[in-house]
Amino acid sequence: MDKKTLRIRLGRVFSGAGGLKQIIITNTNSADPNFIYMTDLVGGLFEWSVLLITRTEVTLFTSPLEYELAREQLKNGIKIVNLDSKKKMDLLIRSVKGRKVGINSSFVPYSTYIHLKKRLKVKGFVDVSEAFELARQVKGPDELNRIAAANKITKKAIALVQRKLRVGMTEREAAAEFDTTILKLGADGVSFPSIVCFGKNAALPHHGPDDTRLKRGDFVLIDVGVKLHNYCSDVTRTIIFGKSQGKDYKRKLELLNTVKEAQKAAIESIKEGGKGEAPHVIAENYINSAFDGRYKGTFIHSLGHSIGIEVHDGSGRFLSPGSRLVLKSGMVSSVEPGIYVPGFGGARFEDDIVVTKGGARIL
Repeated sequence: MDKKTLRIRLGRVFSGAGGLKQIIITNTNSADPNFIYMTDLVGGLFEWSVLLITRTEVTLFTSPLEYELAREQLKNGIKIVNLDSKKKMDLLIRSVKGRKVGINSSFVPYSTYIHLKKRLKVKGFVDVSEAFELARQVKGPDELNRIAAANKITKKAIALVQRKLRVGMTEREAAAEFDTTILKLGADGVSFPSIVCFGKNAALPHHGPDDTRLKRGDFVLIDVGVKLHNYCSDVTRTIIFGKSQGKDYKRKLELLNTVKEAQKAAIESIKEGGKGEAPHVIAENYINSAFDGRYKGTFIHSLGHSIGIEVHDGSGRFLSPGSRLVLKSGMVSSVEPGIYVPGFGGARFEDDIVVTKGGARIL
């Protein structure tokens, strides 16, 4: 992240921070996603590191364990303070003492909140989680490039796993194949635990891979994602394994094609200035009306969620029923309609798209 990008992000965050002049982002034993957003640090744990953010600058207070790593990566004007003494911690305390300070209350545990309020002697904390959520909704060119690269790896890995499917293979084995393949392709890791469903398990949207073995004619639903340079992907593909015949096979093809067409219609409806709920309604209506209502009520989740540093980036109400979000160029979302028939199986197709002035572009 260069200095210009940092300035843009500072402007976006403080425009929604209600006149605050300082914000603190504090990690716990894991990193606050907003810490990543404001530093773009790749690698390192940065446990309990703290960012002091003003309208014009960012200061990182970190331990000797991470200090050199931060120095190597941060070339954009972010100041780095090595917390190797009580004196250095006093610098942070003096900077915020007696002032109202923003904090991401959606991340910080209550016990940490109480400790910080007492230790830092602030006048009060103000929740700025929504300000960060809004700032992160619209992605810049570098963010889009990273999400696109993560998607490229994900789709290639899915294709490779599909080629290795064999009768008798378990869901766990297929999931492990994906998790290993992405590392060989250059990903940093999975963006969420990989979902693989065989047969009737495909009717369970969040089924965890188990020892169910693959049979010819089974649905194979693979819902996976990778993380690459801090950014995520989320892709789902469903196929029917092996050649098959009969009424069941025809019904499975019918189900798959219905979901594909619903996704196509939803993606084609996405446009700058549109409402977030509109694509969901289009996909849901398509599924509900197909084949005289045979699949009515089988699409049981929202059409899509924002994607970025987190695989569910910010609010879950993105492309969903009742969403009044106004779509803007640079917003990234999954588009994932599905049909789920308990006892029979199901299908979901998911791609990550970016909103552009000309419509939606699949990443």
